Amino acid sequence: MRGLVQRVTSASVSVDGELVGEIGVGLCVLVGVTHEDTIANAHKLAEKIWNLRILDDQAGVMNRSLADTGGQVLIVSQFTLYGDTSGGRRPSWIAAARPEHAEPMVQAVVDHLRGLGATVATGRFRTEMVVAINNDGPVTVLIET
Repeated sequence: MRGLVQRVTSASVSVDGELVGEIGVGLCVLVGVTHEDTIANAHKLAEKIWNLRILDDQAGVMNRSLADTGGQVLIVSQFTLYGDTSGGRRPSWIAAARPEHAEPMVQAVVDHLRGLGATVATGRFRTEMVVAINNDGPVTVLIET
């Protein structure tokens, strides 16, 4: 399981012109799932997101996490994080999990984050989404389980 984490001043996701998820200051996380991922992987990813120290403290040092700030997180499913371009210019999606497996894994990340105390907004699975990200820094970190 992969999470592309971006520190944001705000982020939102829309489907067919309808706003379906929006946050202010916090983290926007694009989540990719592969075939072998389990609920344990989803919980581990959620814990890493919750405790990742990339938010500024009073001195402007990346020393705080969502756990420290009670910040918000936008979770967006992103199968293309498992795109493989090693064989040419057209990515292969073989490593990406099918929606039937991926959707419950992404939902497990969301549920676990909420259980930890995070305010979580989401995209909408199996739709064409428009994601607006106002990256702060910019700060972007790839985490894997």
